[in-house]
Amino acid sequence: MPADLYYEKNHYWVRTEGDILVMGMDDFARQLSGDIVYVQIPFAGKKLKVGKKFAQVESGKWLGKVYAPVNGELIEGNEELEVEPTLINQDCYGKGWMYKIKPSDINELNNLIYDPADIEKWLLKDIEKYKQD
Repeated sequence: MPADLYYEKNHYWVRTEGDILVMGMDDFARQLSGDIVYVQIPFAGKKLKVGKKFAQVESGKWLGKVYAPVNGELIEGNEELEVEPTLINQDCYGKGWMYKIKPSDINELNNLIYDPADIEKWLLKDIEKYKQD
Protein backbone atom coordinates (compact mmCIF):
# COMPACT_ATOMS: atom_id res chain seq x y z
CA MET A 1 0.00 0.00 0.00
CA PRO A 2 1.55 3.28 -1.06
CA ALA A 3 2.59 5.38 1.93
CA ASP A 4 1.87 8.71 0.22
CA LEU A 5 -1.89 8.18 0.22
CA TYR A 6 -4.57 8.84 2.81
CA TYR A 7 -6.76 5.89 3.79
CA GLU A 8 -10.24 5.71 5.21
CA LYS A 9 -11.28 2.87 7.50
CA ASN A 10 -13.39 1.08 4.86
CA HIS A 11 -10.30 0.55 2.70
CA TYR A 12 -10.52 3.33 0.19
CA TRP A 13 -7.52 5.54 -0.55
CA VAL A 14 -7.36 9.25 -1.31
CA ARG A 15 -4.63 11.08 -3.24
CA THR A 16 -4.34 14.83 -3.61
CA GLU A 17 -3.97 16.34 -7.08
CA GLY A 18 -3.84 20.08 -6.47
CA ASP A 19 -7.14 20.99 -4.85
CA ILE A 20 -8.87 17.81 -6.09
CA LEU A 21 -8.95 14.44 -4.35
CA VAL A 22 -8.75 11.20 -6.31
CA MET A 23 -10.28 8.19 -4.56
CA GLY A 24 -10.10 4.44 -5.12
CA MET A 25 -10.28 1.03 -3.48
CA ASP A 26 -7.14 -0.13 -1.69
CA ASP A 27 -5.40 -3.44 -2.36
CA PHE A 28 -6.62 -4.99 0.91
CA ALA A 29 -10.27 -4.53 -0.11
CA ARG A 30 -9.52 -5.58 -3.66
CA GLN A 31 -8.05 -8.87 -2.48
CA LEU A 32 -10.91 -9.55 -0.05
CA SER A 33 -13.63 -8.79 -2.57
CA GLY A 34 -12.32 -10.75 -5.55
CA ASP A 35 -13.00 -9.67 -9.12
CA ILE A 36 -14.97 -6.44 -9.26
CA VAL A 37 -17.96 -6.71 -11.62
CA TYR A 38 -19.75 -3.39 -11.05
CA VAL A 39 -18.88 0.12 -9.92
CA GLN A 40 -21.62 2.70 -9.44
CA ILE A 41 -20.70 6.08 -10.94
CA PRO A 42 -22.99 8.71 -9.36
CA PHE A 43 -23.72 11.93 -11.22
CA ALA A 44 -21.17 14.74 -11.14
CA GLY A 45 -22.22 17.49 -8.80
CA LYS A 46 -23.47 15.10 -6.14
CA LYS A 47 -22.92 16.60 -2.69
CA LEU A 48 -20.91 14.34 -0.38
CA LYS A 49 -21.09 14.23 3.39
CA VAL A 50 -18.21 12.63 5.25
CA GLY A 51 -19.00 9.08 6.36
CA LYS A 52 -22.18 8.81 4.26
CA LYS A 53 -22.62 6.24 1.50
CA PHE A 54 -22.60 7.70 -2.00
CA ALA A 55 -21.95 4.68 -4.25
CA GLN A 56 -21.53 0.92 -4.30
CA VAL A 57 -19.15 -1.66 -5.69
CA GLU A 58 -19.86 -5.33 -6.38
CA SER A 59 -17.88 -8.47 -6.96
CA GLY A 60 -19.21 -11.95 -7.54
CA LYS A 61 -19.24 -12.58 -3.78
CA TRP A 62 -19.46 -9.13 -2.22
CA LEU A 63 -21.49 -5.93 -2.22
CA GLY A 64 -19.62 -2.94 -0.84
CA LYS A 65 -20.61 0.57 0.05
CA VAL A 66 -18.47 3.56 -0.79
CA TYR A 67 -18.42 6.26 1.88
CA ALA A 68 -17.39 9.87 1.41
CA PRO A 69 -13.94 10.43 2.94
CA VAL A 70 -14.56 14.20 3.20
CA ASN A 71 -17.37 16.69 2.73
CA GLY A 72 -17.49 18.07 -0.77
CA GLU A 73 -18.73 17.50 -4.28
CA LEU A 74 -18.24 14.57 -6.62
CA ILE A 75 -16.84 16.09 -9.79
CA GLU A 76 -16.01 12.97 -11.80
CA GLY A 77 -16.30 9.21 -11.82
CA ASN A 78 -13.95 6.94 -13.73
CA GLU A 79 -16.32 6.05 -16.58
CA GLU A 80 -13.90 3.38 -17.84
CA LEU A 81 -14.99 1.31 -14.82
CA GLU A 82 -18.53 1.09 -16.20
CA VAL A 83 -17.17 -0.90 -19.15
CA GLU A 84 -14.17 -2.54 -17.46
CA PRO A 85 -14.64 -2.67 -13.65
CA THR A 86 -11.78 -5.16 -13.36
CA LEU A 87 -9.38 -2.24 -13.86
CA ILE A 88 -9.61 -2.02 -10.07
CA ASN A 89 -8.27 -5.58 -9.81
CA GLN A 90 -5.52 -4.86 -12.34
CA ASP A 91 -4.34 -1.45 -11.08
CA CYS A 92 -6.27 -0.23 -8.02
CA TYR A 93 -3.89 2.69 -7.38
CA GLY A 94 -3.64 3.82 -11.00
CA LYS A 95 -6.07 3.17 -13.87
CA GLY A 96 -8.57 1.72 -11.40
CA TRP A 97 -9.19 5.03 -9.60
CA MET A 98 -12.87 5.53 -8.91
CA TYR A 99 -13.86 9.12 -8.12
CA LYS A 100 -12.63 12.71 -8.11
CA ILE A 101 -13.85 14.96 -5.33
CA LYS A 102 -13.69 18.71 -4.76
CA PRO A 103 -13.41 18.90 -0.96
CA SER A 104 -15.19 21.60 1.03
CA ASP A 105 -12.21 21.70 3.40
CA ILE A 106 -8.92 20.06 2.40
CA ASN A 107 -7.97 19.91 6.09
CA GLU A 108 -10.50 17.09 6.55
CA LEU A 109 -7.79 14.84 5.11
CA ASN A 110 -6.23 15.03 8.57
CA ASN A 111 -9.10 12.81 9.80
CA LEU A 112 -7.96 9.96 7.54
CA ILE A 113 -5.21 7.42 8.20
CA TYR A 114 -1.89 8.70 6.86
CA ASP A 115 1.03 8.09 9.21
CA PRO A 116 2.89 4.87 8.20
CA ALA A 117 2.79 3.55 11.79
CA ASP A 118 -0.98 4.16 11.95
CA ILE A 119 -1.48 2.48 8.57
CA GLU A 120 0.42 -0.61 9.74
CA LYS A 121 -1.51 -0.78 13.02
CA TRP A 122 -4.85 -0.42 11.20
CA LEU A 123 -3.97 -3.08 8.63
CA LEU A 124 -2.76 -5.58 11.21
CA LYS A 125 -5.98 -5.10 13.19
CA ASP A 126 -8.11 -5.68 10.07
CA ILE A 127 -6.07 -8.71 9.03
CA GLU A 128 -6.83 -10.29 12.42
CA LYS A 129 -10.49 -9.29 12.17
CA TYR A 130 -10.94 -10.91 8.75
CA LYS A 131 -8.94 -14.01 9.74
CA GLN A 132 -11.58 -14.64 12.41
CA ASP A 133 -14.47 -14.08 9.98
